Amino acid sequence: MINGTNIRPEYPRPSQKRNRWLSLNGEWDFAFDDERKGESDKWYKNAAPFYLKIQVPFAYQSTLSGIGDASFHDVVWYRKMIHVPSEWSGQRIILHFGAVDYKAKVWVNEHLAVTHEGGHTPFRQDITDLLKDGGNVITVRAEDDSLDLTQPRGKQYWEEQSASIFYTRTTGIWQSVWLEPVHAVHIDKLKYKPDIDRNEIEIRTFMSEAAARQEVWVEAAISFDGKAVAEERFKVNGREESRTIRLHDFNDHGLGRWWSPEKPNLYDVRFRLSVDGKIVDEFDSYFGMRKVSIENGKFNLNNRPYFMRLVLDQGYFPDGILTPPSEEAILKDVELTKAMGFNGVRKHQKTEDPLFLYHCDRNGLLVWGECANAYQYSEAYVGRFTREWHEIVERDYNHPCIVAWVPINESWGVPNIQIDVKQQQHALAMYHLVKSLDETRPVIGNDGWEMLETDLVAIHDYEWREEVLAERYVSSDSAIEAMPANRRIFVGGASYKGQPIMVTEFGGISFRKSDWEGWGYSGASDDEDFLKRLNAVFRPLLMSPVVQAVCYTQLTDVEQEINGLLTYDRVPKVPLEAIRQIVTGQSNSQS
Repeated sequence: MINGTNIRPEYPRPSQKRNRWLSLNGEWDFAFDDERKGESDKWYKNAAPFYLKIQVPFAYQSTLSGIGDASFHDVVWYRKMIHVPSEWSGQRIILHFGAVDYKAKVWVNEHLAVTHEGGHTPFRQDITDLLKDGGNVITVRAEDDSLDLTQPRGKQYWEEQSASIFYTRTTGIWQSVWLEPVHAVHIDKLKYKPDIDRNEIEIRTFMSEAAARQEVWVEAAISFDGKAVAEERFKVNGREESRTIRLHDFNDHGLGRWWSPEKPNLYDVRFRLSVDGKIVDEFDSYFGMRKVSIENGKFNLNNRPYFMRLVLDQGYFPDGILTPPSEEAILKDVELTKAMGFNGVRKHQKTEDPLFLYHCDRNGLLVWGECANAYQYSEAYVGRFTREWHEIVERDYNHPCIVAWVPINESWGVPNIQIDVKQQQHALAMYHLVKSLDETRPVIGNDGWEMLETDLVAIHDYEWREEVLAERYVSSDSAIEAMPANRRIFVGGASYKGQPIMVTEFGGISFRKSDWEGWGYSGASDDEDFLKRLNAVFRPLLMSPVVQAVCYTQLTDVEQEINGLLTYDRVPKVPLEAIRQIVTGQSNSQS
């Protein structure tokens, strides 16, 4: 690895890890373009007044960026001089962006290289033909409309000061930027499809365009815990090749190698690609053997009923906003979540950094994959959201930790879904879009309420009285008819068809244990009161005969919200073991 900075220096894409790469994180020149004149004035030709410095990949609104300005600046510019290592000569040079919110234009040495729209998804470009000997200049223009409510934005507020359930905006580069040298013929991406019933893994390789014109072979060496399991060598005849490989090992009765939160077993894969007998591409990858299914109205993990104890995780940080300050901070969130007895997270209104998903894969934490929603409906929104959601599912498909997809939350982006046929059709289209891309995971049509087609019935219920929750979730009929937010669970002629019932937002107990002030859905006065209230909302749901998963709001305090189990800076409000006993139901058996 070649790495010239200590700002977020970790490899950004651990699911396909090559040895040679160059981080471009760290200091960049920076400028606001409030008058929107940068492009017409050709700032990409070094005519720009880059009077500020910024630490990439932190957005200018964050303190870690070195700027910390939360006011509106909808167009911003970046510039960085780079030097491509001389030993990369003869390779194709790929420029990667993890995420830029919301629209990006990138120039290399004054030439437009790539454009991208979508604030949570990666993009890349082969910039080899734009490079020159010596120093090279990368210039980025990012545009993020603060007031456009048809733009997918998640929890980013359209006012300058955070309020209610909305937080500080993130504009511009907020995930890692990096360079990677590859041969003209290389493996562009992978797709894994595990089949635990047949003990097989399907591996699909997608090649660079040049691959079809030469004698190309792929070798995949699969190992587990350092020991060889299987090898496959096959000839590449086109842009895509698929092979199904039998895994000759034991995989059942709790003794095998299936992936679960309790046993996060992963297989390692070493890929080598040769052209005319010469190895030209080599990298490491991994996969997990696990199955998600719904049988007879029961949610199953690896063919057995599985109760999901999730926590709502919004992925905000005091100093980085949407960008974790370090890989250690990512891992700490995963470890704290598991220490409190949760076996998964609903990643809320954010498509998380791939490093988070990697650590969930490695450490055993289920994830519900979600995205940033818009708030108003329009045809422009439909196009934007569809493209970005497609990219999200494609990016994260291989992660065994992801066990469900949530395209829409609480009718955001489709506020009139109860009566508007177009909005109903959009929600149905998002459900079927995911099904057309991934048949292996359930899809929640509209998390919270007002569902049409859905694989799981996901209900949001912030009732705090134990007796009311116990009565409400005593049967499927009472759960579906309750309307806890005064919203119908089904709309548009849809009705309950026996899907698993889950309470995917509840609790939200506010408890101030830091300098942060804020609000929650109910309030605790001290540690004892907090634990009592926590038990009162968990117990009836864990003991319900129909609820098959819960998702507590929320993991941490976030800005003005103080309803986390942890403070904003990740300090437990009460002992972790006390929370764990409630989350896992141990307090019920002891009472």
